[in-house]
Amino acid sequence: MQEDNDIYKEIRPYIDSEVNGAIERLVNDDEFITAILNYRFPQLSGVFGWLLRPIIRRFLVSKWSNIHTVEDVQNHVAKYMASTLDHSCDSVTHSGLDKLDPTQSYLFVSNHRDIAMDPAIVNWCLFQRNHGTSHIAIGDNLLKKPCATELMRLNKSFIVKRSAKGPREMMKALGQLSSYIKHSLESGNSIWIAQREGRAKDGNDKTEPALLKMFHMEGRKRKESFADYMASLKIVPVAISYENDPCDLLKAQELDQIRTQGSYEKGELEDIDSIIKGIVGQKRRIHVSFGDVVDNSFETPEAFAQEVDRQITENYKLFPANYIAAGINHESVTADERAKFEAKLASQPTGVASILKQMYAYPAEKKQA
Repeated sequence: MQEDNDIYKEIRPYIDSEVNGAIERLVNDDEFITAILNYRFPQLSGVFGWLLRPIIRRFLVSKWSNIHTVEDVQNHVAKYMASTLDHSCDSVTHSGLDKLDPTQSYLFVSNHRDIAMDPAIVNWCLFQRNHGTSHIAIGDNLLKKPCATELMRLNKSFIVKRSAKGPREMMKALGQLSSYIKHSLESGNSIWIAQREGRAKDGNDKTEPALLKMFHMEGRKRKESFADYMASLKIVPVAISYENDPCDLLKAQELDQIRTQGSYEKGELEDIDSIIKGIVGQKRRIHVSFGDVVDNSFETPEAFAQEVDRQITENYKLFPANYIAAGINHESVTADERAKFEAKLASQPTGVASILKQMYAYPAEKKQA
């Protein structure tokens, strides 16, 4: 097992023997300690930073003293998730897990609305129903700081090398990724991956056929047909629905700037800000719908992508804001809900409000169609 793991050492999550080393590096990482300081004690970080840094280090050493394995990390993350969800949403519900075998590994292909919460919520649902939590695909564009890499790999994340330069290096990276996904599934570890690169900021969930071609690269190496190899991966489409997206305004402003100015320059810490806002921001209700395993009826990436999209669209749970935005009458829409949503739109410039409205309308319009 260790020998197999070493083939993927640069991209795979950490294994038990690497947990203590990663925690030690985190505790001694000045940028990591400063980030905690700035987030928890913004008023004190400047003047009293020199005094608080060693206190934070000692606190972390003590808090993490009982973490020695990947399972210990998962149990620690579960406690943090319980607290976070308690403060940032009204409820988390899920459906479809009863159709999946907890002893099997699956490739969960989900819609993508929030950088950190999408995989965290899926794993939370799996954890609650005694399914093994999945390994999480994360782009290296989010791992610019060493401490971010340590945290993600401790939490069962593997690296997607989006920054690979040149066709040869890119093909090598994609081949390694495809091979790792199959290896992980064969080793009994489920995988979570988004249906597309980047979030669906406009609310239109669509699967990229290129993702499915990447999955099949290992199948081609094994001389297996697209349909049969894809069926062997046990792909389950997952629809994650947030009643309120804490990053909706940021997304709408970005899309409006692209519409009016032709481009958008992302700030250096913008992804980090979106991650924090997505985690702590108010989401109201969340629903995760696990679909059916896709069989070998689909012989092309395009046909397979259509099936994933069909399941995500059908299984997406609609909330009052979706119906209001799409102009659909529904029993769940109260006068209070309508007034809240209309006030939200009225507080924004026309262009931003229009994008915001369409963002919530898309799932309902697609479902109706």
